[in-house]
Amino acid sequence: MKKLILLVVVALFCCTSAMAQTVVVDEEIFLVVENEPEFPGGEDSLYAYIARNIKYPEAAKKEKIEGRVFVTFVIEKDGQVSSAKILRDIGGGCGEEAIRVVKNMPKWKPGTQRGNPVRFQFNLPVSFMLGKDAN
Repeated sequence: MKKLILLVVVALFCCTSAMAQTVVVDEEIFLVVENEPEFPGGEDSLYAYIARNIKYPEAAKKEKIEGRVFVTFVIEKDGQVSSAKILRDIGGGCGEEAIRVVKNMPKWKPGTQRGNPVRFQFNLPVSFMLGKDAN
């Protein structure tokens, strides 16, 4: 009986360590590359996209919250945006709105290193400014 229990424990250990060896490690995320990723149409198009798609949160309007939210995200090898997170928030739902807009971005032209597309971490400031006629 002891031999059977020992055999089962050894078998479980072997299977577990074999599974642990097949885990794929995430590829490196670059902060600096030879050719940076590009939003379709360039930087002006990026800020135009944000301006068209941002909806000022009602809570932020009510509290007259203004400022910049900083969002970080990864531009994948295929240009998709992933892993969007708030780095700095100003409250009133502004951070969540900035994340929503970033997650809905079209594919970017990916960054490259040595001629190959790579994952790239991008930090983006998103400004929230009330107009003079804000209630």
